Amino acid sequence: MINVTRCRKPARTIARAPRPSRAFRGTVALSLALGLAVIPLGADPTHSERPGAEALTGVADLNGRPTNPFAKPLPRATVLVFVSTECPISNRYAPELRRLQSAFAARGVVFELVYPNADESATAIREHLKEYQFGLPAVRDARHQLVRLAKARVTPEAAVFGPAGELLYHGRIDDRYIELGRERPEASRHDLADTIEAILAGKSAPANFQPAVGCSITEAR
Repeated sequence: MINVTRCRKPARTIARAPRPSRAFRGTVALSLALGLAVIPLGADPTHSERPGAEALTGVADLNGRPTNPFAKPLPRATVLVFVSTECPISNRYAPELRRLQSAFAARGVVFELVYPNADESATAIREHLKEYQFGLPAVRDARHQLVRLAKARVTPEAAVFGPAGELLYHGRIDDRYIELGRERPEASRHDLADTIEAILAGKSAPANFQPAVGCSITEAR
């Protein structure tokens, strides 16, 4: 049975942020005059920075060793695909993921599977990889560090990172699944492939991210 994504609670009204103090405005002006970077209020200073090894201590290979997809020199694009051993939609995408990896690997694109559900053991993941012949490297993300970086919500879901580790795309692989229980005979839009093609051509990744349809990712440890 497919576990649907949990409904989000209605957003609360956010109070207007207070006007920066005169002292803060003076600091900003001085920083600009000296050529220093100023981080806007409320901005995330690590949003576009390359994730460091210390930030991904909860990501491990199937032998339990810490690993970081962003620690080594990055290729033209890194594709993380979040999957689950128990999700039938994830399993049905195995042939498509093999095809994409075969089509783009020689062009400098690296694919990696991410198993975010903490209750899936390394043994179960190895059996899953073998049964569905994924043929891709895999890591475990029980603390959801990659989940947060990729803004992933369900399996299967894809995220594409650029050579600086910046998130360029997150969402569905294609439009094969309209909603849970409704599937097209074949996909008519190939969002992940089109995004990779755009990046390799030096173009901007499509900004209209389409949400993935699949099984909700379980709570982190």
